[in-house]
Amino acid sequence: MPLIDNINYPTDIKNLSRKDLKILSGEIRELIIKSVSITGGHLSSNLGVVELTIALHYVFNAPMDKLIWDVGHQTYTHKILTGRKNKMHTLRKKNGLSGFPNRKESPYDEFGAGHSSTSISAAFGISEGLKKSKSKYRAIAIIGDGAMTAGMAFEALNNAGNSQNDLLVILNDNDMSISKNVGAINNYLAKLLSGKFYGGFKSTGKALFSKATPILDLARKTEEHLKGMVIPGTLFEEFGFNYIGPIDGHDIDTLIDTLSNIKSLSGPQFLHVATKKGFGYKPAQDNPNKYHGISEFKPSDNSLKAGELKKTFTDIFSDWIMAQAGTNKKLCAITPAMSDGSGLTVFSKKYPSRFYDVGIAEQHALTFAAGLALSGYKPVVAIYSTFMQRAYDQLIHDIALQNIPMLFAIDRAGIVGADGATHSGNFDISFLRCIPNIVLMAPSNENDCHHMLSLGYKYDGICAVRYPRGNGPGQSVSKKNKILLGKSKTIRSGKNIVILCFGPLLNVCEAVAIELNATLIDMRFIKPIDETIIVKSAQTHRLLVTVEDNTIKGGAGSAVLEVLSKSNIACKTLCLGIPDKFLEHGTQEEIYKICGLDKNGILNRIVNQIDR
Repeated sequence: MPLIDNINYPTDIKNLSRKDLKILSGEIRELIIKSVSITGGHLSSNLGVVELTIALHYVFNAPMDKLIWDVGHQTYTHKILTGRKNKMHTLRKKNGLSGFPNRKESPYDEFGAGHSSTSISAAFGISEGLKKSKSKYRAIAIIGDGAMTAGMAFEALNNAGNSQNDLLVILNDNDMSISKNVGAINNYLAKLLSGKFYGGFKSTGKALFSKATPILDLARKTEEHLKGMVIPGTLFEEFGFNYIGPIDGHDIDTLIDTLSNIKSLSGPQFLHVATKKGFGYKPAQDNPNKYHGISEFKPSDNSLKAGELKKTFTDIFSDWIMAQAGTNKKLCAITPAMSDGSGLTVFSKKYPSRFYDVGIAEQHALTFAAGLALSGYKPVVAIYSTFMQRAYDQLIHDIALQNIPMLFAIDRAGIVGADGATHSGNFDISFLRCIPNIVLMAPSNENDCHHMLSLGYKYDGICAVRYPRGNGPGQSVSKKNKILLGKSKTIRSGKNIVILCFGPLLNVCEAVAIELNATLIDMRFIKPIDETIIVKSAQTHRLLVTVEDNTIKGGAGSAVLEVLSKSNIACKTLCLGIPDKFLEHGTQEEIYKICGLDKNGILNRIVNQIDR
């Protein structure tokens, strides 16, 4: 019988032998590969932390000890060990397991995540609470090397290192550049530096020489220089952490021994663990980026599921920026660690001197773009809607206030589906349209997306084009550009009812409009909005309906109501969009249906409004 069959909670692994734990690691990998092959999800990152997760649950006592995962896309082993093993086939599906830590899902998920670089701040806050309540348990933050590029992580280190809290930060480093430093010597040193003898000697030495400052300074510098010769931990020591590592993140014996030693230490500890993404599954290990976030695949022949033939909106952006870069030498592309997802991989290879991946640092990305623009270049910032939220102050203070020209290509706007609430771009219309000096566009098809990007790039100001995840309706890009700033397009004329559509739900709205013989207008622009068509539509129809893939609160519908109020027009209206709540995960189609933004949902709401 496989060991995993009897493993349901962390207590079930505590009496296993080290040999059995290694066998269990392989069985968990098999379950993760099988589950992700059915549901899609994050594969490489999860395969890389199997041993680390087992060791954490073996040594510590969650949920009393608090495990806080950064980003959270590497928690599948954690889910398997904490009562959710038999639900892995529901991963990222409607009413199934979330692909990230979720406080509503399990008491073992101490802190929800999805965006990066929050774990150390949260863990420090939790450790402070534990200290105040005189708890013997500790908070443990597990953060990846990518997430350490964000300023928030260093803000937290700076604050936490000045405390005496029993906080453990584990750096899961899967950057292969350090792998050569990981081996028997480093594993031995890590055990030594985390042991009671070294810790006691260090504390005794400080006390002994506290009154002899020159000797203490010499001892400290000698220690730092010796450690700096073999380990890259001086930076974290300067923050006030006791640095240990790097150790092999796939050596379960070393992990358990080191974590057990750390458990007896007091104060802020920093453990550096080196892992390999995709470890244990050759296709993912050889190509970790390709297997990072994937759809269904066949493990037997190692083949990913073939993608759709239609181009995605991301593909349209990629094609557009490649064409523009060939003729516009001042064009520069900036992304916060999302070059693949944003469609900039080809650009980065052909124009490396004009490509800037700034790491997971959205705030820096925007202000850096502002500086680049002031130097005579035209930045194109490719960013997900949900990540744009993290740089809101920079957008207002550093860009819009000074009216510094640039183009924002905002991907994953609206409903994203399986990644759930943390990644849904539900709010960008609401938080962008209230900022002065910004033009905001929402294409309904591939052709409009292409030409809106061109319009935004040529515009002497700040422009944002928001487009959804996935495919458009399949409209090919034409050379003719019929998009004028702030002007809508009438798709069909009807009677009594007018539907004003903002963005990718136009095809659904067209099916509704045909059934109701309604007028349908593709609004295209949220700001500046086509006030003329709104006033005319309100005056010539009994019911005015707005449809958008953004929260109803403060969205495009609100902009239409503001126009009617300003024009002193009384008109029966219906605003349709995403309701005022956070959406769970599921397919995009399922979430649209839940929001009433599928054909039947829109049709029924309109009919009910007419009948009132």
